[in-house]
Amino acid sequence: MTSLLRSLTIWTLLALAGGLAHAQYREGAAMLLVAEPGLHDADYSQTVIIAGPSPNGGHVGVILNRPTRRSLGSLFPEHEPSKLVREPVYYGGPSSRDALVALVRAGDDPGGAVPLTKNLYLAFRATTIDHVIETTPNQARYYVGYVGWRPGELRREIGNGLWSVLAPDVDTVFRKDTEGLWEELLQQSHGVRAAARCQAAAFACAFSKFILPPRKSTTMVSFGAKRPSRMAFDSGFSISDWIARLSGRAPYTGSKPTFASSATAASETSSA
Repeated sequence: MTSLLRSLTIWTLLALAGGLAHAQYREGAAMLLVAEPGLHDADYSQTVIIAGPSPNGGHVGVILNRPTRRSLGSLFPEHEPSKLVREPVYYGGPSSRDALVALVRAGDDPGGAVPLTKNLYLAFRATTIDHVIETTPNQARYYVGYVGWRPGELRREIGNGLWSVLAPDVDTVFRKDTEGLWEELLQQSHGVRAAARCQAAAFACAFSKFILPPRKSTTMVSFGAKRPSRMAFDSGFSISDWIARLSGRAPYTGSKPTFASSATAASETSSA
C-alpha cells in the first residue's frame, strides 16, 4: 500500500507537469499559439498566432508567419498613404479574408481595438485602420483575414494538444523574417514543457519521500493457526492511521500503534 500511495503521489504531480506545458494560458490574457506538428489543417499547419480575448467571450487573433507578396499600396492603389507602408501584407486567417485587419503598436487604444498586450492592439474598424495608415503607417502590420474562436473553443483546442502556448512579446510579433519562426518557437515551447516535467518529477520524488517514509524491515512473527484480526504496516502505521494523517483528522505523534491479534487477546483474557 505504501508503494501504491507513493506511485499515486508521483503520477499526480507528473500530471500537473503536463498542465505546466500550458502554464502561459490564462483567461483574459493574450498568448502566442504555436501549432503542434499533428495539426494538419491547411489554414493552421505550422502557424504561429497571436490571440487575445474578444468582447464576445471568445478569442481573436492573426497568423504571424504567413506574409504575402502583395503590398498595401497594391491593394489600395488610389490611397496614397498606403504606399508608405514598407512591409508586405500578411495572411491573417480564414475569417473575413476580404477584410483588412491591423496589429497596431500604440500607447493608447487607437479606437475600438482589441487590446492584446501593453501598447499592442488588434484593430478591425476601417476608420481606425485608415487613421493608423494616415498617421503612423509603419507602426502597424496589416493582415487580410483573421482567426476567431467561439467561447471555450480555444481552451478545448489547447487541452486537446493542438497548440503550445507561450507568452507574447512585441519583438516576436513584429519580427521581419518569419521564416523558421514556427520551428524556433515549437522547440522553445517543448523545452518549457520538458523543464516543467523535470521540475515536477523532482518535486514529486522529494514529496513522496517526505510524506511516505521508507519501509522498515521487521522480524516475522508467527501467529499460529489463527491470523491477526488487524495488520500494521511494516513502517508501524495502519491504513486508517495514514488516512487520518493525510486528511488532517489526527495529529502525527510518531508513536507506533499496537494491534493485538485475536489469538493474543484470547490468551490474555483466559489468563485473567
